[in-house]
Amino acid sequence: MINKVLVVDDSLAELQNLKTILTDAGCTVSTASSGAEAVKKALTEKPGVIFMDVVMPEMDGFAATRELSNNAATKAIPVVFVTSKNQKADKVWAQMQGGKGYVTKPYTSDEIVAQLKAVS
Repeated sequence: MINKVLVVDDSLAELQNLKTILTDAGCTVSTASSGAEAVKKALTEKPGVIFMDVVMPEMDGFAATRELSNNAATKAIPVVFVTSKNQKADKVWAQMQGGKGYVTKPYTSDEIVAQLKAVS
């Protein structure tokens, strides 16, 4: 199973919640609070998976994932979207940007761990 995870969300409460779930699952977790910061951290830290929010200031999760997917250094890192956007169109668009998983808020810790295992 992947043990290095990057969690991206502009909500401090969401970051803390996801960090706790993933740390309990045995992961080392780093965090970012914007898409732009996520792209920088993905390049330097090379996480095994990224849990990405969609709606964020500066650069949203879709744009950040597109940037990661188009960069040879980061395109192999699976991105799992964790978002309140639950329309079918959002899920299709997430896949088109390179997303490998999709979890809608509110989520359970089991859903997050299942996504972690699915992309491992």
